[in-house]
Amino acid sequence: MSIRENIHSLRTSLPKDVSLVAVSKFHPADNIQEAYDAGQRIFGESRAQELVLKKQSLPEDIEWHFIGQLQSNKVKDIAPFIHTIHSIDSLKLIEEVEKQAGKHGRIIRILLEIHIAREETKAGFTEEECKDLLSSIHLEDYPHVLFGGVMGMATYTENTEQIHQEFHRLKVLFDEIKSIYFTEKKGFNVLSMGMSSDYKIAISEGSNMVRIGSNIFGERI
Repeated sequence: MSIRENIHSLRTSLPKDVSLVAVSKFHPADNIQEAYDAGQRIFGESRAQELVLKKQSLPEDIEWHFIGQLQSNKVKDIAPFIHTIHSIDSLKLIEEVEKQAGKHGRIIRILLEIHIAREETKAGFTEEECKDLLSSIHLEDYPHVLFGGVMGMATYTENTEQIHQEFHRLKVLFDEIKSIYFTEKKGFNVLSMGMSSDYKIAISEGSNMVRIGSNIFGERI
């Protein structure tokens, strides 16, 4: 199917409360434009330089999400326009987002990345590290950062029961830290989990934001 048909199929099959991030990393701007023309508005990129270049040639109302590992020195490149950063895995990065967003008078939404997979290559806070971080900071010290939720990636495996368990753990953590640290903060409402291979499982476990690339754009060449 075409990109337009893939977008239409996904948008009609996803529950209404689940946001679709079209993972456009490594795909050309023309493909993003085709998805945009089909009604998609949220796109995810993983390299700051590539994202900056693409933004220059694409519609202004695109909601750009950064989904890859982000180096602190790259935050300044995307701070003028980025909507959400999914891959926050350190206090240092939070502080840099606050600094750079403040320079532009913006508020940038962040998601805390949680390591739920049984793969050492995956990044993110452990569950305890996440709770320790939130216990140690004052949210009022970050007026230009919106703590929007959490993100996690399950193990790449055909063991669907394991994937269910990992996503379930993240949902439990999300509910726990929301009830403890964000009872007065309405913006903490995103549970970003699920990609092309496992998004249906993620949704069944409570995800309300999925990041889908190959099911829209095809495999990278």
